[in-house]
Amino acid sequence: MVGRAQTHRLEKGGLIDRSAPLGFRFDGKTFAGFQGDTLASALIANGVKLVGRSFKYHRPRGILTAGSEEPNALVELRNGARREPNTKATTAELYDGLEAASQNRWPSLRHDMMAVNQLFASIFVAGFYYKTFMWPAKFWEAIYEPAIRRAAGLGRASGVADPDHYDKAWAYCDVLIAGSGPAGLAAALAAGRSGARVILCEEDFVLGGRLLADGGTIDGMPAAEWISRTLSELAALPDVRIMTRTTLFGVYDGGTYGAIERVNDHLPSPPEYQVRQRLWRIVAKRSIVAAGAIERPIVFAGNDTPGVMMASAVRSYVERYAATPARRIALFTNNEDGWRTVETALGAGLQIAAVVDARPDVSPAHRALAAKAGFPIMNGSVSGVDGGKDGVRKITVSLTGGARAEVEADGLAVSGGWNPAVGLTSYHRGRPKWQNDIAAFVPDSAPPGMVAAGAANGAFSLGACLRQGFAAGAAAAQDTGRSGKAGTAPAADDEAFSLTPLWHVAGKGKAFVDYQHDVTASDIELAQREGFESVEHLKRYTTLGMATDQGKTSNVAGLAIMAAVSGKSIPETGTTIYRPPYVPVAIGAFAGHHRDENFHATRLTPSHHWASEQGAVFVDTGLWKRAQWYPRPGEKDWLESVTREVKAVRGGVGFCDVSTLGKIDVHGPDAGAFLDRVYINTFSNLAVGKARYGLMLREDGIVYDDGTTSRLAEDHYFLTTTTAKAGLVMQHLEFCRQVLFPELDVQLTSVSDQWAQFSIAGPKTRDLLREIVDPAEDLSNEGFPFMGAREVTLRGGIKGRLFRISFSGEMAFEISVPARYGDALARNLMLAGKPLGVTPYGTEALGVMRIEKGHVAGPELNGTTTAADLGLGKMMSTKKDYIGRVMAGREALVAPDRQVVVGIKPVDKTSRLRSGAHIIPKGRTPGPDTDQGYVTSVCFSPVLDQWIGLGLVERGRERIGEIVHTHDPLRGEDYDVELCSPVFYDPDGGRQRG
Repeated sequence: MVGRAQTHRLEKGGLIDRSAPLGFRFDGKTFAGFQGDTLASALIANGVKLVGRSFKYHRPRGILTAGSEEPNALVELRNGARREPNTKATTAELYDGLEAASQNRWPSLRHDMMAVNQLFASIFVAGFYYKTFMWPAKFWEAIYEPAIRRAAGLGRASGVADPDHYDKAWAYCDVLIAGSGPAGLAAALAAGRSGARVILCEEDFVLGGRLLADGGTIDGMPAAEWISRTLSELAALPDVRIMTRTTLFGVYDGGTYGAIERVNDHLPSPPEYQVRQRLWRIVAKRSIVAAGAIERPIVFAGNDTPGVMMASAVRSYVERYAATPARRIALFTNNEDGWRTVETALGAGLQIAAVVDARPDVSPAHRALAAKAGFPIMNGSVSGVDGGKDGVRKITVSLTGGARAEVEADGLAVSGGWNPAVGLTSYHRGRPKWQNDIAAFVPDSAPPGMVAAGAANGAFSLGACLRQGFAAGAAAAQDTGRSGKAGTAPAADDEAFSLTPLWHVAGKGKAFVDYQHDVTASDIELAQREGFESVEHLKRYTTLGMATDQGKTSNVAGLAIMAAVSGKSIPETGTTIYRPPYVPVAIGAFAGHHRDENFHATRLTPSHHWASEQGAVFVDTGLWKRAQWYPRPGEKDWLESVTREVKAVRGGVGFCDVSTLGKIDVHGPDAGAFLDRVYINTFSNLAVGKARYGLMLREDGIVYDDGTTSRLAEDHYFLTTTTAKAGLVMQHLEFCRQVLFPELDVQLTSVSDQWAQFSIAGPKTRDLLREIVDPAEDLSNEGFPFMGAREVTLRGGIKGRLFRISFSGEMAFEISVPARYGDALARNLMLAGKPLGVTPYGTEALGVMRIEKGHVAGPELNGTTTAADLGLGKMMSTKKDYIGRVMAGREALVAPDRQVVVGIKPVDKTSRLRSGAHIIPKGRTPGPDTDQGYVTSVCFSPVLDQWIGLGLVERGRERIGEIVHTHDPLRGEDYDVELCSPVFYDPDGGRQRG
């Protein structure tokens, strides 16, 4: 990719690799950069000043900072499925072929039609939304909300599935360090030398922090050389781990920290089998925040003009990237640090137009520098900027004493002081404290085990940063029990730092506090006049600090303006509550691999691979993948396949894998007594070799689960649960055993994964089973009656279990074998049953047959029904106590007007019944007052050749034969149905007992 000439690139210098040129595109135009650039530095090197539009007014915006605090330069990175909105150009590493686009503009960045909003600026003030969209009320859903939603947001999501993968990882250490500036590196040296396990996280892709731009001398050597030696020493320490491109974003209980590692964000797409980002949970005994400080803007008219940039950012682009934001620069500062930008610019051959210093006194050294370089020093403030899309043209200066002056410049560097990065130290509801000498908040009540060091703690000189960082690292190592020698701390001079607080310069025009959300100084003043003085109210009324940068460059200035207009000090005004994440974190990173098929663990039935070979369509039932139906060539849809399967079972024989049912072995002398207490019916009198259907209640009398329980020996029961409740029932039974009935001698073992279980159903079931089990086994009605259960021997000597249980209403057996034989059993059933026309069937056919037979299942066991509601009230024993017995007798649970299970069939046999449709008395208007129940389960019955269903209907059993109306508002369907018996097929049960 060939790019344009880099008109604003210095001929030498910087940390970029000039031997590795890179091409990229921004808004369809091709540009060039180098390895080591960010997108922002490459745009600056190509002379691009206009990079975005503001949220509300669509004002032109340029690059303001050089770090993650950037509020303006938000772009859409990449395209297609990997398009990512709101990416900060200041942190996006340049790579060859990078595609970026500006956002929140139409039809183009330079000619944005939405800039017309600036004409209505006097209307779009703080609280505009709250005051305007109140009337007329009917406009809200029809006009206001759709319009607001269309206007909301900045960038566009791709709208398609993310093709990349994300990961989660865990790490443990003695000392966790955030930041790799002088304080962070010194802390890592001290802790590492002391023998501590150290993890240092740095959000940048190069280590060094502000040293990369501001340099300095440490231990008598240039900062770059000291960084190199320090990194070599740290690399040689066995327990020190340095993680670049990694940002600590949150602090949680128990010394747990959240970090996001941008593993492959610096590439067009991740290499094969690699993740894009990794979310870390780091548990640390001690942590050191050495995240530095954020330079703050000064609020004045036109401060959002492209070409207005933080002074430290100018230094970063010049020194680190050899890119010049402007050629004739003016500086507006209220502190000593801002003058570094003058020295940097002059060293790069740039012209200084003027320095506007708000302090009453400027040091002799700076005056001498100005005299030598030939630029004026103006005592006063910048009160306006003349410029536009193409950048700054000139600035207006309000001089001390009242005079005004104009300075021609194509760039304005601004330094209003520094705010320590207190975010991480304030995440446990901690509040920072105000420090007057630097006019900034500093950490006060940090989370347990955490300290701040260096600029993050309000120490802005290089020497102080090194001392604090080294001392913090040594102390943290000692606190974790490490007794090694930390050695000597690195040393550097302490630069002078003086500051005269200046927050807002009055002037004509909009003066922006929050660049991204277009919050102005007048908005804050308006909020105070309207009673929103509380910082939390101010934040929400004006949206100050609520953008993607979370107010990193705006919050303190906003608080200062509120303090001034409310007659309070800044500490009295206070700060808002700090909440993670410190930087935006992709939802995909939080999810990791837990998405799509990997959203949760997947469990495969023993016959899964065989079923897959048969072309089965699978459905998720909890964690299980179950065969839903088995389509055959020529079948046009699922209904045709399911109908075929049902007819095959009803007329011949079929089998279904039911291994997903919960299976629990109950052993012990008191096993029967235990089951009596958890089921509504009695099991202690169940004969060995027999099975019985059981129902258990919750303590409030509502049905909890159902299933069959077989007695295999005097002290051995085998019970099954529904698939959905397998784990919960096991948990419930263990609670009963250990807490409620500890005196009973009984043991429980979950054996759900130990047994493969198949239901074989249909008139030819015995014929198929005789080919599978040992010929000596008697499968006749007399030898194996309905609800019989016993261990059997299969051909080949394999031991299994056989239960004569039917969920389909047909002659049926359920056969269990050790799970490792499940696949082989399925294949043998197909081979042995081929002459019989055996048909595998899935959960849909199983559901059809259970509805035809009137068996209740999950839709009816919905957490609101009682045994009586389900038509099983007669099972409730009156001769014993059991869980839920007393509460099941409450007045509301035995009321005659409760909704009970009935059968439902459309009057018009051609109508399709819909699950969820409401039951309304015929001739009445649908509504809450006339709603008498709903359809719970539906299917097309091949036997009846129509749609049928089950439902919960008020006084349903008293109304058999009544015609009622079903109302389906979701699908817009209404039709009449007849309430009938829930047993549609073989009501006397002769077929399953045959």
